[in-house]
Amino acid sequence: MALGEQTYGFFMPPVSLMGLGCAKETGLQAKILGATKVLIVTDAGLAKLGVAKTIQGYLQAAGIAAVVFDGVEANPTEDNVRDGAKFYMQNQCDGLVSVGGGSAHDSAKAIGVVTVHGGSIRDYAGVDRCSKALPPLICVNTTAGTAAEMTRVAVMTKPETHVKYIVADWRITPRVAINDPLLMVGLPPGMTAATGMDALTHAIEAYVSPFATPITDACAVKAIELIGQYLRPAVANGQNLEARDKMAYAEFLAGMACSNAMLGYVHALAHQLGAKFNLPHGVCNAICLPVVCEFIMIGDPKKFSDVAVALGENIAGLSVVEAAEKGVAAMRKLSKDIGIPASFAELGVVSTDVRTLAEGAMKEWVVTPRWATVEELMKLFYAVLAAPRADAAAADFTLVAGLVQAVSAGRVMANG
Repeated sequence: MALGEQTYGFFMPPVSLMGLGCAKETGLQAKILGATKVLIVTDAGLAKLGVAKTIQGYLQAAGIAAVVFDGVEANPTEDNVRDGAKFYMQNQCDGLVSVGGGSAHDSAKAIGVVTVHGGSIRDYAGVDRCSKALPPLICVNTTAGTAAEMTRVAVMTKPETHVKYIVADWRITPRVAINDPLLMVGLPPGMTAATGMDALTHAIEAYVSPFATPITDACAVKAIELIGQYLRPAVANGQNLEARDKMAYAEFLAGMACSNAMLGYVHALAHQLGAKFNLPHGVCNAICLPVVCEFIMIGDPKKFSDVAVALGENIAGLSVVEAAEKGVAAMRKLSKDIGIPASFAELGVVSTDVRTLAEGAMKEWVVTPRWATVEELMKLFYAVLAAPRADAAAADFTLVAGLVQAVSAGRVMANG
């Protein structure tokens, strides 16, 4: 296919800090940005564990006053954002620091949007709907999955319909992203597995995206390689600092890729299911990933054969399509090894209105090498909802089962 006229952008934070102990620089970075009093945006769990207090201490040591808003919920809503923006203005803050995973970072972005623009965050749904710069925003990441600490996207949920939507704008890209592996050591195995598969999904969807460029490809392939090598060890032993460090790099690289090459049908399906059943976003992505990839694979089999190689598969002597199929099989194997179920039926999701889910997915902004009709998306939903793995009876899903129960009870952020 001949190249048409197309402009490709590349968006990421001006400053990104990586490596063991880098969270200690939060206060210095806030000072450099000119903040004098910041709102720390987090969830009740991290506040209770003292993580938010630790970051608050780093800020105060640098002479920056800080107050904590811990009202972030799983699948953040307009209500969370409204409450956070109100708290921000009441305390006369001039900067934002999010502490957590995707839910905290997305909430902080949305709070910044409402603070400077007014109205409801729903008013800015879509692409490039903002007109003003946010207050200085620093995102301190505690998971290795969502990459929300460095992307130009915030995912929100309509509470009355349980439908997710995005706010995508270069103006909401954080000014500083901080990925300190030491903050990820305490992440439970189930959450490590879910967020790691979220990162893998970002990398794969970005790599096969029609909007991919040599820059995003380089980021995506390296992310896939690191995840294939280090996600299993990170799930097996959360104290493995090498695995934690490499997974932090992997999720960041995957974020660089997907923030610019964008995402596809895996996320479109996962958003519908995660919002409807309040399930962890990474688990939803992991279950949907191989099913969707089997469908879209014929749109660019060479890219999927590259995924197989990046995941450590030997494709010598195989055709391009056979190699691509091996890539999908490697995704399933990785999910199985780290305790991810093969279908939503294994998580207790019995039945639902598949057509409504498919119609919701059709409304999402996606990029893909193969487009689907509503009927084809319905088939994909049926596949992920009802197709148990052959060895499901003997499989041990306790890692993820505990995570799903915690999310449903509101104790853990569904967005990681």
